[in-house]
Amino acid sequence: MPVALALGRLPRALAGGGGTPLALVTADLESQLVAVEVSSGRVLRRIETAPGPRSIETVTGTGALIAHTGLGAISILDAGSLSVRALLRDFDEPRYTAVDAAGRYAYVTDSGRGDLAVVDVLRGVVVARLGLDGPARHVSLSSSGRRLWVALGSKAEHVAVVDVDGRRLRLRARLQPPFRAHDVGFTPDGASVWVTSGDRDTIAVYDSRRRRIRFRLEADAPPQHVTFFGPRAYVTSGDDGAVRVHDVRDGRLLRRTRVPLGSYNVQQGHGMVATPSLERGTLCLLAENGRVEREVRVARSSHDACFVLSR
Repeated sequence: MPVALALGRLPRALAGGGGTPLALVTADLESQLVAVEVSSGRVLRRIETAPGPRSIETVTGTGALIAHTGLGAISILDAGSLSVRALLRDFDEPRYTAVDAAGRYAYVTDSGRGDLAVVDVLRGVVVARLGLDGPARHVSLSSSGRRLWVALGSKAEHVAVVDVDGRRLRLRARLQPPFRAHDVGFTPDGASVWVTSGDRDTIAVYDSRRRRIRFRLEADAPPQHVTFFGPRAYVTSGDDGAVRVHDVRDGRLLRRTRVPLGSYNVQQGHGMVATPSLERGTLCLLAENGRVEREVRVARSSHDACFVLSR
């Protein structure tokens, strides 16, 4: 059951405003989050969490939602105080999260139940679910907030396309990519979706409206993960220890940067791109051009990271 929240005491962090840009990194084996100052790379604090934090996603820039896959729970963090304010155990195997622009609703994939859960972040409760008939994992929400793409597995035969209206979800279509899909990511303008592979060195870029492939790209070893910053796409390969930087419009390769092996997941924020290493326990912070600005050892193993503002 969810931890109750006092409705009159919603976190100040959710209101936005100024603060210190931080990267929050999962320390999976220590059951902690590590707060790293973006400007200096200094470790500022270690935050105790429920066991096994795996994925983490920013909520309105100043909060975060953490999935504890092995525990079957999610945590909601108030980044203003750097403390966990709610723990929800209404899951089997929560995986990844997409959050609406207002920070009200989070869409959490549950591969154990094969569904997508809608979490009301302010109230700290699950308010809806949509069955997807597959082990839902990576998820991306369009900039309009009206469409979700969900990969149904780590090496997924299908990608689900879901219509979104706040807490209401409707399965619109199921796509079958030309390979086993892993990650999905809407471009900032919402016009395209990059679908990475779980079984080969390639990426398919889809027209999001027509759901047809616009072009394909060469990639490093699977699985790859993708994020976007301005006109650039950043694609990681943890097995090859590399980040490829592409022009988001035509896929042209701009740079290839070496990072520690095991650097799988990737996120952006505050003018930086972050990729933590599951194998080495490092966090790499990259500049917009893809150059590594800082490499920080944060834990024995780090699965994911996100950016927040802390007061």
